Amino acid sequence: MGGDITGAKKDYRNHGAKIGNNTVFKNRLCGLLIEIKAIFVLMQKKDIKTREDVYLLVSSFYEKIRVNKELGPFFNETIKDWDVHLDNLTTFWESSLFLKTRYIGNPLEVHVEVDKAHGHAITERHFGLWLNLWIQTIDGLFEGDYAENAKRRARKMATFLYLKIFEARSN
Repeated sequence: MGGDITGAKKDYRNHGAKIGNNTVFKNRLCGLLIEIKAIFVLMQKKDIKTREDVYLLVSSFYEKIRVNKELGPFFNETIKDWDVHLDNLTTFWESSLFLKTRYIGNPLEVHVEVDKAHGHAITERHFGLWLNLWIQTIDGLFEGDYAENAKRRARKMATFLYLKIFEARSN
């Protein structure tokens, strides 16, 4: 096993070709490969430095989100292609942390639409759970300035998104 998550993605895709269309199995296999890579990373915590690090963070975080009883339904019922979603969020966080790439998208609009589709059921509790899982994932995998910055940015983003979702309900 190499030191980057790219190998896990390639391994997953190679195995996925052999197992056909069993999406549940493929998702679990991908999750297991990511967990194995995370175990190796845990042996030597380092700061978030590369796109591969960001992908490890994002994919590990969403593994937790997907099985969370309170948060999972919002994501699992909305996201149709997890590979694309994880890649988009890796680009978002890479852009946010390193200012290298340019994320194209409107997270506020997406979150307002998800809230609307779920009968305005998103609460501050959901954002708190989301933030706690994000911080736990970072703390489990990384340490350093970029890791701390990822936590700060997530706190600000969670507050901003919730306030804007609440505001959008009035319109």
